[in-house]
Amino acid sequence: MSRTGVRLLIVILALTAVAGASAPIAAARPGAQDDRPVVQQVGTYTRLIQPDFSAVAPLAEAVDGQTLGLGTFDDLDGEFILVGGTPYRVGTDGTPREVATSRTSPWVQAVTFRAETSVEVPPGMTCAELASYIPMVAGTTTGIVAVRVRGTFSDLVTRSVPAQARPFPTLATVVANQVVFPLGSRRAVLVGFMQGDGMQGTGQPGLHLHGVTADRTAGGHVLSCVAGSDVQLSVQRTSGVEVHGH
Repeated sequence: MSRTGVRLLIVILALTAVAGASAPIAAARPGAQDDRPVVQQVGTYTRLIQPDFSAVAPLAEAVDGQTLGLGTFDDLDGEFILVGGTPYRVGTDGTPREVATSRTSPWVQAVTFRAETSVEVPPGMTCAELASYIPMVAGTTTGIVAVRVRGTFSDLVTRSVPAQARPFPTLATVVANQVVFPLGSRRAVLVGFMQGDGMQGTGQPGLHLHGVTADRTAGGHVLSCVAGSDVQLSVQRTSGVEVHGH
């Protein structure tokens, strides 16, 4: 529960998917039993679009006790990545560094990841194509699906953005001035979320991935990738979102 005293609880139950079809999702009351985890979140994506990049809560509100996640920092000061419970920040130098969860954020998502399904990714599949592949693997196009993709990528490109000053520019303007890191062929782990249309405003629509290389020397927000011969995709459907601060 949020220590800021401002909380929004949205719980969604995903019903069993029929093979080859999307699973229906229904609203459920807070406290309803579900084996799937709840996504812990600071802020909302709507605030970033406004644009408002000022912090609403410490990362710890969503991140502590979780194992997989992504987000950003106060004033968009770098990319946040949570891999195996370890939090990283990637700034405009492109280097992942462990970061204290006492740092503040306008938006972050995290979850305790336990893969429901894992499959091999066809060699040559791009990150853009993963956006269509993941719903088939997860058996749903709705709600929020936590995603982990790891292995060797023949063409991995990431980015970060510098801290922004008030009055904030639009998010599109920030992205137009991003710092791009062409990483080439690297072993890496990419983590994030696939969000259906019903979650608009909560997080970034569609597939959103951040990542770090296996040797932890590079990373950031994933712009593109091409799967090598050993890439594995793992997915986990979630039961809803608990938003801390908004």
